[in-house]
Amino acid sequence: MLLGTVLVLLLLGGAPASAHAALRATDPDDGSVVQRAPRHLTLTFTESVGLLDDSFRVFGPDQRRVHTGEAEHADGRPDTARIGLPGKLAQGTYTVAWRVVSADSHPVSGAFTFSVGKRSATSAQVDTGPDEDPLTGGLHDAARYLAYLAAALLVGTVAFALLCRPADTSPLRRPLVAAWWTLLGSTVVLLLLRAPYETGAGPAAAFDLSALEGTVTSRPGLALLARLAVLLLTAAFLLRLSRHRDRREPVLRAMGATLAVALALTWAAAEHASAGIQVPLAMTSSVLHLIATGVWLGGLVALLLTLRRASVDELAEVVPRFSRIAFASVTVLAVTGLYQSWRGLGSLAALTGTSYGRLLVAKLVAVTALLLAAGYSRRWTARLAAPSAAVPRTAVPERVAQPVGAGAPAQPEGPGGPGDSSPAEESEKPDVPEKPERAPASAPESGDPDIRRRGLRRSVLVEVAVAAVVLLITTLLTTTLPGRAQAEAAQRSPVGALPPTTLVSVPFDTGGSSGTLSGRGTVQVTLDPARVGENGVQAVVFGGDKGLIVVPEVRITFTLPSRKVGPIDAGLTDAGGYWSANSVNLPLAGTWTMKTTVRVSDVDQVTVEKQVRIVP
Repeated sequence: MLLGTVLVLLLLGGAPASAHAALRATDPDDGSVVQRAPRHLTLTFTESVGLLDDSFRVFGPDQRRVHTGEAEHADGRPDTARIGLPGKLAQGTYTVAWRVVSADSHPVSGAFTFSVGKRSATSAQVDTGPDEDPLTGGLHDAARYLAYLAAALLVGTVAFALLCRPADTSPLRRPLVAAWWTLLGSTVVLLLLRAPYETGAGPAAAFDLSALEGTVTSRPGLALLARLAVLLLTAAFLLRLSRHRDRREPVLRAMGATLAVALALTWAAAEHASAGIQVPLAMTSSVLHLIATGVWLGGLVALLLTLRRASVDELAEVVPRFSRIAFASVTVLAVTGLYQSWRGLGSLAALTGTSYGRLLVAKLVAVTALLLAAGYSRRWTARLAAPSAAVPRTAVPERVAQPVGAGAPAQPEGPGGPGDSSPAEESEKPDVPEKPERAPASAPESGDPDIRRRGLRRSVLVEVAVAAVVLLITTLLTTTLPGRAQAEAAQRSPVGALPPTTLVSVPFDTGGSSGTLSGRGTVQVTLDPARVGENGVQAVVFGGDKGLIVVPEVRITFTLPSRKVGPIDAGLTDAGGYWSANSVNLPLAGTWTMKTTVRVSDVDQVTVEKQVRIVP
């Protein structure tokens, strides 16, 4: 039973395809130096994003926050974010911290820099605002996991009652009520935590009425409100279901299917399937995947409870029904899971090269345990459904004592001792079959229906436990940046893909003219952003004692031997404690030779070469 479940999860996990937004480009470019102050800041993402009241925080060269306009989408494009800047910006480096909400309802954030005129000489640590409050994030993830579990239990238990039709549904009432209330409570918690989760604030911000007002008008908030409405309709349906004895009624099944689809849509419409590629197909796949997961996982729990109280004859009918329904669910899970995993990963290399892929691998490990439990379940199901399992055990005739008349004296024992009788007495006794010898109690017969039921119950219990772990990993997958989105983000110009700081050891000898300059030293050269076009160069000289020293001259030139370009003099100037140049134009990509010359006196100087890469 449920062996096909393994096929689903081995086909790359079957998690809902995630499509978190990733930053594709910025204008101005990250790390760039512009001669004129820009009037706007524009960010472009890999998918549509939602904007917050505090989506942008811009800090000037003095580390003070710059007053900006209201965040908006550039030219109405939902995958962009733009803010206006003041008319006059001072020269120096600006830090931009941003935070937006992906179309799949997950907040993403980051920061970048740009400079006006020239780069700032020094940069201090800037408080770019909260990334995520650990307590809020933990509570939000716990509520999401409970919501998944409760929805699966609710859908699966109702499906088990309608399709498997056990004679006694009383064991299913308590889990149905618990699932309904758990889903209701977790949905309310998710609705309250939505605002602090998006802004990175603490749980206390959940009771901010203005923030809550913004939540209920957003797409994730509307989806949660729709879920609450579906739950109220589900409560009315459960009351009606409890009053109907005939669960084969088509109207009941149609109502149950409609509510299950509506419930699954509250996830699909606000989370992963609603963003990325092939949205209509992904929405359909996500709804089918969630319903099939509920029928399978919740049905396992319902079967486990039914095994405790149902008779052997009833189980011989109910268990095969559930096995057929589970096989159909597994078929749906296999198809949708494979599609959604491809949509999330994008390539096989992402299976081991990304966090999303490694979580899928962890899920496969959990599924290995599920494979063992499913194999045992199939064996016990086949035994329980066998015709012999439904036949009641017949008592073996045993030897019984002969009745004696009331008040008749007991028969004397024969001369041979107790139990012996005379030949005449033996001839008068009727033929009684001998009592067969019973097997030892330590080796019960495997054909005993009670033994079969207990064996199936244990294996199903293991399946339920492992399936809960798999669902937990699935929840983690939905909060992880998928391989496809990560690859799309990497396609933009990789600012900082190479180390912007190059350390060059420059040996020099002062000839004893100055104790401070004696020994070997190091020149730390910063090349930013190490890309084709204008670059900023800064050089700091350290003495043998690792302290800063002042030298008469530092000169740096760049040569590209493969294209016979250069030397290009950086034109460093003494900026008081360090040497710098704001605009060194390196026109071609490739491996350049950087020559650094340090002169420590009128006659003592040294030149060292270092290879640096310039990217497009």
